[in-house]
Formats: sequence, C-alpha cells, structure tokens
Amino acid sequence: METIDFPVGHGWISQALVKVNRFFILSERGRDMIEKLMDCFREQFGGDGDIRAYFAPGRVNLIGEHTDYNGGHVFPCALSMGNYAVARKRGDKKLRWFNMTYPDNGVKERDITSLEPNDNGLWYDYQHGVIWAFQKHGYEIPCGYDMVMAGDIPAGAGLSASASIEELCAVILKDLFSLDISMVECAKMGQYSENHYNGMNCGIMDQFASAMGKKDNAIFLDTATLEYEYVPLNLKNEKIVITNSKVKHQLAGSAYNDRRRESEQALKDLQQAVGIASLGELDEAGFEQYKAAIKDPVCLKRARHAVLENQRTIRAVESLRAGNTADFGKLMNESHVSLRDDYEVSCKELDILTEEAWKLPGVIGSRMTGGGFGGCTVSIVENGAVEDFQKAVGSAYTERTGLVPDFYIADAAEGARKLY
Repeated sequence: METIDFPVGHGWISQALVKVNRFFILSERGRDMIEKLMDCFREQFGGDGDIRAYFAPGRVNLIGEHTDYNGGHVFPCALSMGNYAVARKRGDKKLRWFNMTYPDNGVKERDITSLEPNDNGLWYDYQHGVIWAFQKHGYEIPCGYDMVMAGDIPAGAGLSASASIEELCAVILKDLFSLDISMVECAKMGQYSENHYNGMNCGIMDQFASAMGKKDNAIFLDTATLEYEYVPLNLKNEKIVITNSKVKHQLAGSAYNDRRRESEQALKDLQQAVGIASLGELDEAGFEQYKAAIKDPVCLKRARHAVLENQRTIRAVESLRAGNTADFGKLMNESHVSLRDDYEVSCKELDILTEEAWKLPGVIGSRMTGGGFGGCTVSIVENGAVEDFQKAVGSAYTERTGLVPDFYIADAAEGARKLY
C-alpha cells in the first residue's frame, strides 16, 4: 500500500518526516498524543535507538450483543478513540512500561519469561496476557521492550479498552519482532489471552473489531466461522452518538461469565433434541420448535436472547444496506429490551438512558452496547437533533440518577496498526 510523507508538527520529532500509510494519517489529536508519548519516553527510558509508535482503537457495537460466544453475528465498528504507545526493543528479557494515564505508578518492570495467568484485572495484565499467548502459540519473543502508553478511551465504559490494549500489544509484538501473523490471528490471540490469562470468558468481537476496523465501515462478522464483510455506514442524515453512563462495570469473574455458562447449558439441552453446534444456528422458528428441551427457565431466557439477537443483527444489516434506518433503529430498541429482560445484563442507569432517548424526536434507535452492567448506550440520531438529544438526555439522566453522562460522536475508524 502506498505511503506518503507529511510533517508531524512540533517538539522532539519536529524535524522528521514520518512515513505513514496513506489511509492512516494521524489526526491532530493523535499527533499531539504521540508527541507527548515521545517526550515521556525520552524522559523515562532515553531517546536513542529505534522508537516506534502504535495505535489500537476501542469499538462500539451497533447491534448483536452477547452473540459472539454463542456462534452468532455481530456488527461493531472500530472507534477513533483508543490506546497509543511508543516502544523500543531491549537487549534482555525485561519488559518495562510507563502509563501516562497513571503517572504516580512510575515505571513498572516484568520478566517476560515469568508471566503467570491471573484475574487481577489491572490494565497491564492484558498486555502480559498477549505476550504469554504469543509464546504459548510458538511465536518467538526473543527479548523485552520499553513502552510508554496513554489512551483517550474511558476505562469501564463498555467500549473495549481492554481489547484495545490487547491489540496494541499484538501489533507491537508483530512489528518489533517481525512476526508472520495476520491481524485476524492477532484478534484471536487477544481473545485467547483474555480467556486463559485474565479469566474473562469473552467472545471474539471486541478484539476482532479493534484489529480489523475500517474507516467509515462497520464489520458484519459471523463469529462461528470468522467470515466477515465491511458494510459502509451510509448515515448521511444521522450520527452515531455514544452516551457514557459513568457507571463502570467489572466483568471478569462476574455475571458475564455466568451468562456464558447459562447459554452453554441451554445449548447442551437443545443438543438432546436437535443437531446444532451453537445457538446461532437456530432461527426463531427453530427455537420455538425445540425450546421445550431447555430445562432451566433462566437458561431458556438466555437462549431466547442469543437466538433472536442473532436474527435481529442479520435483519439490521439488511436494513442498513437498503437504506432503511428506521427499521435498523427499531431492531436496536428491540435488542435493548431483550438484553434487559431476557439476558439481564442491563442496569438502571442504562435503562434510563435508553428510555429518555426513545422519547425524543429525531432518535432512530437506542440501546445499551458492550457487555453490560454499566458502560454506554449507542443511539442513531438525526443530524439536526443531536444537540437537543445531548441536552435532553443529559438533563433527565442527571435528574434521575445524580450522574452527569458524557457524549461522543462515533467515527468508524481503522483498526490496530503501526503508526511509524
């Protein structure tokens, strides 16, 4: 792919011309972030040698929640928000890092030969997990590296900050050590590490979206086969608005893993009646035909959500392709109700945000997004209604909860990559 030269601005690299992929030109915000990271790297680790810059985005899922580990479809897009890093190889087995988001923690250090799985949930454990996963899969990591990192994605908001860290580490390893690994495999490494190192039994969606994002497109992904298509977000008259509830969710070792176990039990019961490998293989009619095989009423509700949400996602993508945003929005609303009532992963704050959004003219659809138990909603809002949406939803939410939400206009962006 072609590269072009452009000046990167001020500071430490003011005299440099950086070669970047023509589609990956850094925004002003990104250039400022890299400048700060470079200055910090020089201060912490010195400025000599081959220092490289990287970025990995978070994601928002438009529809298709808790279907990725049930063999269904998802429809996320990568965001322009995410995590940035600059890194340089070392001559020993040490990994040293400094996170500008948590400067009081200082420089941390770890030997890459002594990584052990844990469920601490600390940000750097996601980095360790990816290194560990690469090693477990036979990739040679001959030495450690020094890294300074910072992000502009809110942690705990359900926008996949953890997957962003995982894919950031994956592209650092891929590039620094010239590893022959595709970005799809990098996504799989991120999922493997989160499952087996961090104790979070997640599906593939978050890592896949962060690794494989494409500007102005969402990803229609069949998680059973990893077949995917890029679907243009032809929202000429609408914006995607993310609303942060400011309620942080903790998923590892929690109800998220419970939902997966309940779904798996429902599948086992169904397999006594029908030959399927995942809940995603059933449509509505098939579920109605065989649902009596599910013994536990809670597991029945979980399976109903997984099956119907998968079908909603397929229909939603068809609606978007046809330019029918009204139907897309209706399916988003139905998705939230199912997540609230059948999968029970919403919460009071997310329900308030969607209820207030549904009241407003110009709102096409609104639903919770991400794992649940807090985090964000995603709404499709007509261009002329965005300002009123933020005022009305923000005011009502604060009145009902005492919390002040944040709003972001979502830009579908490119996936994880080396910047230079």
